[in-house]
Amino acid sequence: MKLIVLNLPRDFDEQALAELFKKVGNIKSCSLVLNQDTGKSKGFGFVEMALEHEVKEAIEQLHNSKVGKNRIRVKISD
Repeated sequence: MKLIVLNLPRDFDEQALAELFKKVGNIKSCSLVLNQDTGKSKGFGFVEMALEHEVKEAIEQLHNSKVGKNRIRVKISD
């Protein structure tokens, strides 16, 4: 299942995103959406996890949690 992670700090990188979700479970992939001109994060990304219970756990643990100065939002991506 694929999750969308919103309101990430702009200085966040894919490795930091992966580390955040690895604490909850195994991830299949993760990616940040980058500005094509600057190469910097647009403040959101996607994480794919294989197991449904890990997805639910990730949402429970990480949704509305504080990362840097931001409160991130984690939900299932359509």
